[in-house]
Amino acid sequence: MTIRLYDTSARQIRDFAPLTPGCVSIYLCGATVQSAPHIGHIRSGLNFDILRRWFAYRGYDVTFIRNVTDIDDKIIKKSAEQERPWWAIGYENERAFNDGYDALGCLPPTYEPRATGHVPEMIEMMRGLIERGHAYEADGNVYFDVRSFPEYLELSNQDLDELRQPSGEGETGKRDPRDFAMWKAAKPGEPSWETPWGRGRPGWHLECSAMAHKYLGPAFDIHGGGLDLVFPHHENEIAQAKAYGDDFATYWVHNAWVTMAGEKMSKSLGNSVLVSEMVKHWRPIVLRYYLGTPHYRSMIEYSEEALREAESAFARIEGFMQRVTEKAGETPEPATEVPPAFAEAMDDDLGVPQALAVIHTTVRQGNSALAADDKEAAVARLAEVRAMLGVLGLDPYDPHWAGEADRGEDLHGAVDTLVRLVLDQREAARTRKDWATADAIRDQLQQSGLVIEDSPTGPRWTLGPR
Repeated sequence: MTIRLYDTSARQIRDFAPLTPGCVSIYLCGATVQSAPHIGHIRSGLNFDILRRWFAYRGYDVTFIRNVTDIDDKIIKKSAEQERPWWAIGYENERAFNDGYDALGCLPPTYEPRATGHVPEMIEMMRGLIERGHAYEADGNVYFDVRSFPEYLELSNQDLDELRQPSGEGETGKRDPRDFAMWKAAKPGEPSWETPWGRGRPGWHLECSAMAHKYLGPAFDIHGGGLDLVFPHHENEIAQAKAYGDDFATYWVHNAWVTMAGEKMSKSLGNSVLVSEMVKHWRPIVLRYYLGTPHYRSMIEYSEEALREAESAFARIEGFMQRVTEKAGETPEPATEVPPAFAEAMDDDLGVPQALAVIHTTVRQGNSALAADDKEAAVARLAEVRAMLGVLGLDPYDPHWAGEADRGEDLHGAVDTLVRLVLDQREAARTRKDWATADAIRDQLQQSGLVIEDSPTGPRWTLGPR
């Protein structure tokens, strides 16, 4: 058994070999809390939640760090526009992110450090980099000297001589326009912290290098994030950490975006879909299925049609689970192991689409067993399905989804009462051999999105594709 992952730095899939046997350490670049999350933001957390779950299934002790960037230019700008404290905006949106992660079934991180809580660690790292000749102070700013680090840009595979990185606002005194700010000098009215070089605030990149060092040490296994972070953020993290003396991350894993009309979903483009709004119209478990089942390195083109297809596909799985549970008279426990084909797919660079195909194949086998009245085989297939869904965080019988299931059962009960009245009318028509009326009632129900099945115990209904 070997888990294999695509390593951005190596540009190939590599066998995973942990630094400490039986343990895996993961640092994921989390939210910049300048606004509420859209589904593109949450996809990253969800993809790495599945990776974390798979490592845990394979027996690893997982340490999972997901940071919060609670101070940056955008937060400060919104603070001025809204005339609210920067920390109030940050905390409000941090709560919104955590609500979104929780709604979609993401496990909480081992630690979730905030940037502003780690200024001492940042000062220590800057001091070390200045002493080693990799950084310098100018006008209260502290910059990283990119030419002092020969490996700079190896992650993104760029040429330094062709790189153009203009100075940001207030970034004065640079020796080279491509040098990046680790610390920004204080401006009137902005939040600031005291340092040996004057008051100021963190640059975006320094926080992650400092927090990864604090919580995972000078070397750890996996650093993750969205593709858009490869440059400049992750490139600059590497430069800071390695120039400081850390080995830093062994593997670099990046997830692709959620797009609309071919463009990366973002607040600035005005094409985002907020998680808080989405969960009002779609079941959270369906959103997780939609966002979590494509391969993590493939783009997701957002559309209502694709969401409806995901809803229908998941409904087929749930329908099978419900029928077996009804036949068994109880909910079978998950199997202790997933089928080998599922494990093989997950081991191969987290191949969730191939693993999902195994789930649907198992569902079809279970439905065949039900049709043959083979209760034992049907229960066995459901146990396998539960084990596989559990790894993906999609088991509807998991306690996390209990509230959603309760709400669904309440709605199902109300609809069932209404549908039963109509089905009773259909049965009365069949009894008097009024086949035209019986068929018309069935067709009308089907047009409303219900599938009617005649069984030896009477008619039953299920939701069909929307």
